[in-house]
Amino acid sequence: MKDDLRYTPSDCFETFPFPENWEANPTLEAAGKAYYEYRAALMVRNNQGLTDTYNRFHDPDERHPDILRLRELHAQMDRAVLDAYGWQDISTNCTFLLDYEDEEEEENSSGRHKKKPWRYRWSEEVDDEVLARLLELNQKRHQEENLGGKTAEIKTKGKSSKKKSTKSRQQVSNDLPLLNLDNS
Repeated sequence: MKDDLRYTPSDCFETFPFPENWEANPTLEAAGKAYYEYRAALMVRNNQGLTDTYNRFHDPDERHPDILRLRELHAQMDRAVLDAYGWQDISTNCTFLLDYEDEEEEENSSGRHKKKPWRYRWSEEVDDEVLARLLELNQKRHQEENLGGKTAEIKTKGKSSKKKSTKSRQQVSNDLPLLNLDNS
């Protein structure tokens, strides 16, 4: 193992505060499907992969109607997601912003200047607002889960756990026939 950060489903995906009923939301489904299908067809038509397609997507000089349409579908998908959260007050307008600025002008191996790292994205203010709301929603759901767990603990507190542990031991020994827990 390296010392790099790593993300696992239990750390990230399973704790992410998705919108309520997101899996059955027809608007989210339609927006995602429209975007995915258009992007797939565009990649096939241009014989380009994701990297080349998104390099064009993020290029402020790119004005081809296909890429403009992809940006429009991206905004529609953003709007559907924000609406699913009930955040109609947040704008989906994107602009071209630099991810970072190099202080030195560097040349690549062919002697040409490196391309600036433009990204077509929300403003910092919108990005910060969405992240703050997601953090707040995650905290709220965590508190609700804790309250739900404490309520469940109070209901089961008066019951004896001895029978449960015996049953659990029997289940373990049945599942693992080579392990006999009853022969102490």
